[in-house]
Amino acid sequence: MIGKIKKGSGFKGCVNYVLGKEQATLLHAEGVLAESNRDIIRSFCMQTEMNPDLKKPVGHIALSYSAVDAPKLTDEKMIQLAQEYMHEMKITDTQYIIVRHQDREHPHVHIVFNRIDNNGKTISDKNDMYRNEQVCKKLKTKHRLYFAVGKEQVKQHRLREPDKSKYEIYTAVKNEIGKSKNWQQLQRQLAEKSISIQFKNKGQTDEIQGISFSKGEHTFKGSEIDRNFSYPKLDKYFGDAGLTTAGSNRQTVGESIREPAPMPGKADNSFVTGLGGLFYASPSPADETPDNPDLRKKKKKKRQFKL
Repeated sequence: MIGKIKKGSGFKGCVNYVLGKEQATLLHAEGVLAESNRDIIRSFCMQTEMNPDLKKPVGHIALSYSAVDAPKLTDEKMIQLAQEYMHEMKITDTQYIIVRHQDREHPHVHIVFNRIDNNGKTISDKNDMYRNEQVCKKLKTKHRLYFAVGKEQVKQHRLREPDKSKYEIYTAVKNEIGKSKNWQQLQRQLAEKSISIQFKNKGQTDEIQGISFSKGEHTFKGSEIDRNFSYPKLDKYFGDAGLTTAGSNRQTVGESIREPAPMPGKADNSFVTGLGGLFYASPSPADETPDNPDLRKKKKKKRQFKL
C-alpha cells in the first residue's frame, strides 16, 4: 500500500480526470451531489466559498496496492481502507469521493476531497508526507497486506528522477559488489557506469562513518538507496569476505599505502628474492669487517697518519 498526496486549486480538472478514465468506478461519495461530474464539481466549489483565502482547496490522494493483494481487494474493502486512511490522516468532516481505476495491473483508488471542511475550516496538511508513510504502514500491518521485500519487480521505465537515478545506483551496486575484491575495484566498476562514491569522515579524523553515491546531479546516502548499502554493512562485506576493507586500506580516502621496510641483516631472503630484490639491502663495508680490535686500531692509526 502506497499513498501519494497532491494538492491543487481547481476541482474541475481533478474530478474529470479521476472519473474520466476508462472503467473508472465511483465507489463512494460523501457530501456531494453525484448525479454527474458537473454536479460533483459544483458541490465542491460551493463549499470552497466558505474559505476563499485558501489557494489550494483540492486534496487528491492515490492509494495503490500490490497485485498480490488483488484477490481480497473488493470494492467494499477498498472503500473501508480509504475511509480508515482518511480517518488516520485526520481528513474528516468534509466532502469526498472515492473512485476505483482498472487501468493498471495493481489495484488502486483515487480520493478527491475538499480541504475546506463542512465548517469552513482548513484541513491541515502539516507533515502529511511523513504521516502518510506511517499510516500506510499501520494499515498494511492491520489488514495483513503485502509488504514488498525488495526492489526486484520495480518497473524501471515508469520511474522519474530522482527515483530513476536511485534505482540505477541500486542495481549497479548490487551487481558489482560481488565482483569487487575491495573498495577500489568497486569504485572503478561504478565509475564506468557514471556513478561515484563519496566517503564521510567522523569529524576531523580519518575514521569513515558514512557513504554516499552520486549519479548525474543526484546524490543519495547509501542507506537511502537500500538499508544494506550503509557504509558499515558494505565495509563488513569486504571484511567478512577476507578482502580489503576501507578501514585497513586508506586508499579509499586518498591516502597511500606504505609498505613496511624489511629489517636488514637476518631478513628472510626468500621473501626479498620473491620481490625481485626490490627491498634487498646490500651489506655495508662495516658489516664485512671482521670483529678484530687490532685491525681497527691499525686502520685508525693509518687514517690519523694521513691527516
